[in-house]
Amino acid sequence: MLRVVALFVCWLLHGTAQAAEYKSVGSEAAILYNAPTERARKVFIAPRGMPVELILNQEGWSKIRDADGDLSWVQSGALSDRRTVVVTAVRASVLSANADAAPIVATADKGVLFAMQAPASGGWVKVMHEDGTGGYVRTAEVWGD
Repeated sequence: MLRVVALFVCWLLHGTAQAAEYKSVGSEAAILYNAPTERARKVFIAPRGMPVELILNQEGWSKIRDADGDLSWVQSGALSDRRTVVVTAVRASVLSANADAAPIVATADKGVLFAMQAPASGGWVKVMHEDGTGGYVRTAEVWGD
């Protein structure tokens, strides 16, 4: 019995230690459903590039979580491995370097999408906007990293 409990605890710890897997909606908008079938209720049309957290893959469908925490299903082919982040703060500062004292390059309002240029590190993520503006944003101000 003790061995079964130990294996269960190891399984729980392994599950919580895994990093989240993020993807983004591909080059076209994608329909999100409340179940893994096209006959299910359509709940949202996700814009191209929107970051999502992959929860589960099931027979050509992906269960995903969005920046608001909502769960839905999307056809797996509609997702891309391209990494993006979305501003979740009311306004985020894009800085020239990953330091609080660095000059501000731009500001971005809630909902603005950025392509991720490098993995998050030390509380910062390197980003690039589609207009060519790039820099560093605090990870606390974005989602999808």
